[in-house]
Amino acid sequence: MATNLTSAYTGEAGSISYGGATVAAVRSFTVDNESQTIESTSMSSPGNARSYLGGLTQWSGSLDVYQIDDDTEQTAMLAAAQSGAEAEIILYPSGSSKGISLTGNVIITGHSLTSSFDGMVEGSVSFQGTGALTRAVIS
Repeated sequence: MATNLTSAYTGEAGSISYGGATVAAVRSFTVDNESQTIESTSMSSPGNARSYLGGLTQWSGSLDVYQIDDDTEQTAMLAAAQSGAEAEIILYPSGSSKGISLTGNVIITGHSLTSSFDGMVEGSVSFQGTGALTRAVIS
């Protein structure tokens, strides 16, 4: 079954490709889509109601990983956070063999590490999409 059209599904097989290679030890990710509105209300608008037009769109997101020091893509995201470099990201919510993919270019806007004596070392990355985010059904 290529897509899940009738019910919810888990993200346990979810994955991320950054700069053309798979990011290791991904724990979770979030993608936010947003559309601005432009007020077009005039003094003669009917019914004393405000009216709006669609404006610019944007998308951004974040991801969490278990830190793997020699993972090329985790290292590339840290370098990009320091340089502002742009790269392609592909997000697979339910894995690369079923469901959907979300593809676009991003600028890494933040990178942080968390370490505790009773837990794993974790990394968090935030990103801003540049251009359109493309949704495709995996078949």
